Amino acid sequence: MALPVWEPSAERIERANLSRFIKFARNETGNVDLIDHHSLHHWSIADPERFWMLVWDFCGIRGRGERTPVLVGGKRIEDARWFPNVRLNFAQNLLRYSDDRTAILFRGETGAAREISYAELNAEVARFAAALQAAGVGIGDRVAGLLPNIPEAAIAMLATTALGATWSSVSPDLGVDAVVARFGQIEPRVLVCAASYAFGGRRFDCIEKVAGVAARIDSISRVVVAPYLDAESSIEPIRGAVGWNDFVAPHAGAKLAFTSVPFDHPLYVLFAPSAAGAPIGIVHGVGGTLIQHLKELVLHTDVRREDHVFYYTTCGFLMWNWLLSSLAAGATLVLYDGSPSYPHAGALFDLADEFEISVFGTSAKWLAAARDAGIKPIDTHKLLNLRTILSAGSPLEPDTYDFVYRDIKHRVMLSSIGVGIDTASCYALGSPLLPVYRGEVQCRGLGLAIEVLDENGNSVRDEVGNMACTAPFPSMPVRWWGDNDGTRFRAAYFERAPGNWCHGERASITANDGLVLAPRQASLS
Repeated sequence: MALPVWEPSAERIERANLSRFIKFARNETGNVDLIDHHSLHHWSIADPERFWMLVWDFCGIRGRGERTPVLVGGKRIEDARWFPNVRLNFAQNLLRYSDDRTAILFRGETGAAREISYAELNAEVARFAAALQAAGVGIGDRVAGLLPNIPEAAIAMLATTALGATWSSVSPDLGVDAVVARFGQIEPRVLVCAASYAFGGRRFDCIEKVAGVAARIDSISRVVVAPYLDAESSIEPIRGAVGWNDFVAPHAGAKLAFTSVPFDHPLYVLFAPSAAGAPIGIVHGVGGTLIQHLKELVLHTDVRREDHVFYYTTCGFLMWNWLLSSLAAGATLVLYDGSPSYPHAGALFDLADEFEISVFGTSAKWLAAARDAGIKPIDTHKLLNLRTILSAGSPLEPDTYDFVYRDIKHRVMLSSIGVGIDTASCYALGSPLLPVYRGEVQCRGLGLAIEVLDENGNSVRDEVGNMACTAPFPSMPVRWWGDNDGTRFRAAYFERAPGNWCHGERASITANDGLVLAPRQASLS
């Protein structure tokens, strides 16, 4: 058996949120066998209702109503419903703090910068929510974002979900046809955009593109334009346009209020490529997304209030949604807009030093590019606070593990994570209690009964097969947009191995109980 390339110190294990959760679960259940990560994972899938109830308590989720039964219809995974008697609000859980600690640190590649405290964030969300409400947005309506990764995107999402409406966003580098193919399906009432953005040393104007989108989606009654990079840009070509500052100005004294919705109320629509043509709008629920993200951030990633959490992402990739959930832990978000390799290949490591990032997320592709560029941050940067590196988007190559531990930092947890638009979250990820092995994802997600199945539906180890979840989990999507009778939804996930959730990922389970991920075979259909 290969030796690990990293092991957590005794001090790190002792301080980990996951260690505290194990003690909490042991005390609450009287189960003396809960002593480490592996025993916890075994129990979490053997007693999922108790596990998810304790995740709720440990993470301090806010809601109202009776929390039992936790699960109904669980005999068939496709019929499962979680916390059916609970009502809650997503933004209320992310904005539980309202003090002077920093909520958002923003930097653009042009040098644009902003710092927002939790108190300021609450106030800005209150104003934007009041403005959306005045524009007719309410429960069940959709608000769409065609935005770079700027603070206004986070504010608009939080304001939307505070009202019980549904948020969907894409990156502004998409063309008009691609944007309309997505947002045209969900018929948003309001579109939020930016006047321009920068990437790789170039500035890109968005006004003409947004005008084209608004002209083709009749449901859009208002377009709110954030003046990013271009405060003087004319918005007159856009039907129903208003500047951000003018939009919120009448609501300067607004008080933050939250609309409670059912656990499975639509929160996000994320778009996945389809082999059949138009992108698929996957609808994710408020409660399932919240409890799954907090489990992953607080327990698996060990995010704490003092952390500065960064993920290089666009607003069109699910890791943007995942990153924003770190607000519920009271952490500081580090948002960056621009090229990750501008003005040089190590630009993101400059950001890590400047903002004292402790949890640093990026893509396997970017790490490989940094490796191939020959940069050595271990010699050029301090990275004093860096504790965890996250990698998503594709399997992390074994050589990249070597690069991280040789050329970035010796003592850091490298978590290659498996993410899915289908769940808006991670099915496989890291653990602060486990070693890291070269080429492997550390573990399967707590509370997820994930197995690897061969072509006959048998569970296998040490060979590549179809990854499946064999029991219900709370972050299964609510539905596909427009698939009113659920035919396409069921065909995509349940026909490959009846009784199991299969979403197209392939992997093998290793002798270390980790995972080696394989490239995805096909788009959804």
